Amino acid sequence: MKGHLDLLLLTLIDSGATHGYAIAERLRGASDGTFDLAAGTIYPALRRLSDSGLVTSRWSDDDGRRQRVYSLTAKGRRRGC
Repeated sequence: MKGHLDLLLLTLIDSGATHGYAIAERLRGASDGTFDLAAGTIYPALRRLSDSGLVTSRWSDDDGRRQRVYSLTAKGRRRGC
């Protein structure tokens, strides 16, 4: 699942920078609930993608809540294609 999860996450992040919970919601919705993954699966995968230079993250204070927002790098965009 690891290789497939990475590709799924890259594809979802390519549709726009977003935070981890929204990524999980997009994945759940796009798969009609087939991929209802726990935070303990999503966040380590996002960290792995970040460590690999495929995504970047930054803190955002939108809506008064501090959240980490993920975006694709050029390397991640090439890998996700």
